[in-house]
Amino acid sequence: MEKPCGLKRKRKRKHLSSVLPEHHGAFTRLLDDPVIKSFLAWDINLRASDKNLLAMVIAYFSRAGLFPWQYQRIHFFLALYLANDMEEDDQAPKLNIFLFLYNWNFKMIPQFQKLCYQFICCMGWDLRVTPEECEEIQAYDPALWVWSQDRALIPGTLKP
Repeated sequence: MEKPCGLKRKRKRKHLSSVLPEHHGAFTRLLDDPVIKSFLAWDINLRASDKNLLAMVIAYFSRAGLFPWQYQRIHFFLALYLANDMEEDDQAPKLNIFLFLYNWNFKMIPQFQKLCYQFICCMGWDLRVTPEECEEIQAYDPALWVWSQDRALIPGTLKP
């Protein structure tokens, strides 16, 4: 299995304006993947795929160093898993991502964790995404359908 990272790129530590249009394109292309579409439709309460978590996927794509055409389904799920790990206290959404992807095959957990670790290394351990960066990513293409996936708009989904 290939490592989930590509060429190392030197980046400034500034988080804003670090995402290129090519990374938006890679993300949008992956939204047409049938498995990703199914997952996003399955996550009706947006516990694992809120618009800000999806914006973080694009930010992670920009940091991982792959060429945009190299991003595959697994990169989307790795980035979404890591976004949930960074932002959510609840472990259930992360488990749901894993279970959806591997269909309850718990033997795949070590391999998935290894891929996550490799993806984090590719990003230079730069996992923090600011709210401003999420807003900037969403503003690049505000008409994209996933930006309407706002957990705050679903009754009963907010934590007390």
